[in-house]
Amino acid sequence: MTPRFGSLSDAPATFQLTGVRVVDPSDGTDAVRDLAVVEGRIANGGSPPSDKPRLDGRGLVVAPGFCDLHAHLREPGGEGAETIASGTQAAAHGGYTTVCAMPNTDPPLDEAPRVAWVASRARDASARVRVVAAVTRGRAGETLTDIDEMAGAGAVAFSDDGAAIPSSHLARIALQAMGPLGLPLIEHPEDPNLATATLMRAGPVATRLGLTGWPPSAELVVVERDIALAEETGGRLHLTHLSTAAALDAVRRAKDRGVRVTCDVTPHHLAMTDAWVAGDRDFSWDEPRDTDPFGQPLDPDHAYDGACRVNPPLASREDALALLRGVADGTIDAIATDHAPHPPERTLVEFAEAAPGMIGLETALSIGLAAVEAGCLSLSTLLAALSTGPAALIGEERGLRAGAPADLVVFDSSARWRVERETIASRSTNTPLLGMELPGVVRLTVADGRVTYDEGVGLLV
Repeated sequence: MTPRFGSLSDAPATFQLTGVRVVDPSDGTDAVRDLAVVEGRIANGGSPPSDKPRLDGRGLVVAPGFCDLHAHLREPGGEGAETIASGTQAAAHGGYTTVCAMPNTDPPLDEAPRVAWVASRARDASARVRVVAAVTRGRAGETLTDIDEMAGAGAVAFSDDGAAIPSSHLARIALQAMGPLGLPLIEHPEDPNLATATLMRAGPVATRLGLTGWPPSAELVVVERDIALAEETGGRLHLTHLSTAAALDAVRRAKDRGVRVTCDVTPHHLAMTDAWVAGDRDFSWDEPRDTDPFGQPLDPDHAYDGACRVNPPLASREDALALLRGVADGTIDAIATDHAPHPPERTLVEFAEAAPGMIGLETALSIGLAAVEAGCLSLSTLLAALSTGPAALIGEERGLRAGAPADLVVFDSSARWRVERETIASRSTNTPLLGMELPGVVRLTVADGRVTYDEGVGLLV
């Protein structure tokens, strides 16, 4: 059966899953049982009417729907790469029921009417869209936007996405302004003075490839500055796509002191390393086949792949493994995709000319399950980082308790799928995972009681 997509405006669903493994990080549940949805809500015992679908859940996992704190839906202005419609279908395909749209659109989301426009545009989408509004006008880092007005229009956080607020004074004012609203400042922690003209992570691989190296200090100096400002003001700080062990250690120490700081990491910074730029396709947890970056000839099919250029750059193996440990011990609050679609003409070019970023909504669960298979994470920890953790940061509830609106994903953790242009719902296909086989196939996604993705289950006909 061909996969089908639904929308948030569809009628509420009624069905029962029998013998499914229920994993709910909100209350620690991990048990095989039946789960029923009646008129879009988790049923309190019993089962749906006899004429409603009963689905065999044996071998499947049901978990709270995923929440992505960092996605680029490109609308308005970048519809050639992605739209709200295509991006939320990609989200539903990946098990997401909420995505946070970042403000680097054209024009940027720096005024209340633009925030409201995105929310209106997403009413019939395949996932809820929450807006992260720009913190400075035009994302220029000079003048704060009207934070109160955009919060009133529905913004759940503020960020200049792609750049940290350059002025410490302005960052401090922003944290103070958001404090009474209880909303976070989401910072891209990078010092442009240290990162300018860099292409990949500094180290032996960059030397081998002749590419300018990005130093880890570029991340750390902004992380430490912003933690100090959050500690002083009491504002909420969220650091996005951390990529270094040093920055993670700074966050860990700040949390121990009670600073209101949270952070996320991308799937690609957990699983891929700087060696991918040289053509390697082993995950960070795989035993290196050759520790000498000069020991093997470069793979002509994969070396200098523009899809491996991301910002911050792919980490060293040591940093990636430290980030995995940060997810496992709870220091990292969420896995966020930084889904960054680009058309082919911006990625199928020389590495130095490639637009930074890769798509991730449809592969995040699979990368996480590969880490679970490798023994780096438990399934419940992975699902918490994809669902309950990020949802809590933007004020959404997640869980499979009776009476709650059905917000869930059903997946087969043992099934495999191949990442191909034909299997991706996103309008763009810029990922170095193309052609690779990954674990975990989403069978069903239900957002706010509506079936938004059906991989042959038969609820959408």
